[in-house]
Amino acid sequence: MAGRSLSIGVLPLTRGVSRARDHVCALTATWRRGLLSVLDPYRPEAHYMRGPGPKWHAKHGPQARR
Repeated sequence: MAGRSLSIGVLPLTRGVSRARDHVCALTATWRRGLLSVLDPYRPEAHYMRGPGPKWHAKHGPQARR
């Protein structure tokens, strides 16, 4: 009888620990994604090209500028 009550008593504790661990893992993952997005050096707007550059114009000549 003692073994049976022990296994039933431990089961809710195990579920609680795994739920707590899941919450901590989710919180850690969210924090890590937020931190990496702030520290990410790539900014696409800094690399946005507005049109053909001088090399393109030199290759295609003045009639291509229209």
